[in-house]
Amino acid sequence: MIPVVLLLLATPDAGRPAKAAPEPSITVLFSGDVTLGFHYEEWVDQLIAKGTGKDAALGWGFDRVKARTTKADLFVANLECPFTARGEKIPKNFNFRARPELVAALAAGGVDVVSLANNHLMDYGPDGLADTLETLRGAGITAFGAGPTLEQARQGAVVTRNGVTIAFLGYFFLGDRNIEPKEVIAAGEAPGVAGHFSSVEELTEMLKADIATAKTRAQVVIPFFHWGREGRTQPEPYQVALAHAAIDSGAAAVIGSHPHVLQGMEQYQGAPIVYSLGNFVFGGNWDPKDKRTALVELTVTPRGVKAMTVLPAVSDHFPEAPAQPELLEGDAGQAVLDHLRTISVPLGAVPLGLRQGKPLDQQVAHGADAGR
Repeated sequence: MIPVVLLLLATPDAGRPAKAAPEPSITVLFSGDVTLGFHYEEWVDQLIAKGTGKDAALGWGFDRVKARTTKADLFVANLECPFTARGEKIPKNFNFRARPELVAALAAGGVDVVSLANNHLMDYGPDGLADTLETLRGAGITAFGAGPTLEQARQGAVVTRNGVTIAFLGYFFLGDRNIEPKEVIAAGEAPGVAGHFSSVEELTEMLKADIATAKTRAQVVIPFFHWGREGRTQPEPYQVALAHAAIDSGAAAVIGSHPHVLQGMEQYQGAPIVYSLGNFVFGGNWDPKDKRTALVELTVTPRGVKAMTVLPAVSDHFPEAPAQPELLEGDAGQAVLDHLRTISVPLGAVPLGLRQGKPLDQQVAHGADAGR
């Protein structure tokens, strides 16, 4: 029977041209900062002590969103803590880590890929990095943005789903306000995260080279930056410069995190730039002042990003449900979208129809229309 099937597929109709196969597409969902240590670990232990089953307690943070996050073809998050019980604290203001068993939270939430290019991945040094990479591999989760050497940290990760191949690149950069020790960033044969300690010019050249290399390995390239100033809803000038350089070099979209709040979004050369997605399952703060957050879903084809949908959310319901985000509907969801539009106006080209998943060329407004 197999040869007959192949023959039928090869000759659809002698009198008509064969229809072109539909272009493959996938949905890629992005969240902001996920920290499973510190208060999250503390809360999990409290749940277990009160009788909650261990598996349910470990996955607590994603309970209210997993019905949506597990539907995406790929779910990508910024993992802002190492999975380790080893290592020494590096000297800095805040050090996060999570027990390796807490990787179960990512699995429960359907997380497929994580960026490690941030200011907390190296909080417990090279041992913490090594344990994190091993833990993620064991859980079947792909990681990018950090490695045993700078070259490996810059390689990124290439993932294929349904005929669409995406290269994810990760970078950490805080400009002239860097509060982290230099050993956070990989250099030569030294382990760490991809990025640069102080020079936006050198990071831009690194970015351009990495995108060029990634485009030989994948159809679509998406950089994920950890950048900006905490608590600021507007991106720093260097964020805009780096994002535009990425798009000019062939990236299909740019995603960002670190400020712990939403920042404005824009479209540049037809490509979406999401400067900060704020906190998601974030155990670094019991009760963040600004709880507005969002998930961004991109519809991606081999040619790039076809559509974008923003899903408004709240980061937690402290004290009853810390570090447990929830998607918002109705007036509450609209208020987050209105806030996003307002803070996006200064960036010039604002994505509209944020929840409709419309084609990107139907979502851009300029000037006076941008605030509507």
